Amino acid sequence: MTGLDSGSASVAAGLASDSQRAARDPGVEKLARVVFAVLVVGCFVAFAVTQRLKHTPSAVQNFERTIAFYPTRRAAADCRGRVPENLILASKRIEYVSFKLAHADAVSVAVINAAGGEEATLVRDLPVERYKQISLCWNGQRGPRQRGGLAPPGEYRLRVSLRGRELPVYSPEGFELRAAGG
Repeated sequence: MTGLDSGSASVAAGLASDSQRAARDPGVEKLARVVFAVLVVGCFVAFAVTQRLKHTPSAVQNFERTIAFYPTRRAAADCRGRVPENLILASKRIEYVSFKLAHADAVSVAVINAAGGEEATLVRDLPVERYKQISLCWNGQRGPRQRGGLAPPGEYRLRVSLRGRELPVYSPEGFELRAAGG
């Protein structure tokens, strides 16, 4: 056996005796049990939190919209605030959107283009009741009053901001503004 081999053997023997001493030390064994118990409890807590989050209703629910609409340069209607039920889907020149809130709140709704820029404001700080479907419309015009000229054809989404919530909610699906001839 060379000097290098005997040195390696003595290091291995030293490590083995250290682990045997640690295994017999009651403090180390108790610490290992405490760490294990903390990990088990942590896993149960994480599971419970995950289940609660999974079953908590989304702040904005039941998004509905027409898939496409064909606005004209001259606004088809003044779309401000809620849309009466008898006017929903009455014209292909207006985009109808609808949703409900899990909790009563004041809501602001904006139309967002594919680049993430705001094209129009549908409502600002409109009080909405809990779980009551609200319908709004967009006439295809830009700006905070929907009178700033026709937005270009393309894909759009809604951004719903609630007074009682820091982050806005975006509609899961978009809708398309098509040229009037389409």
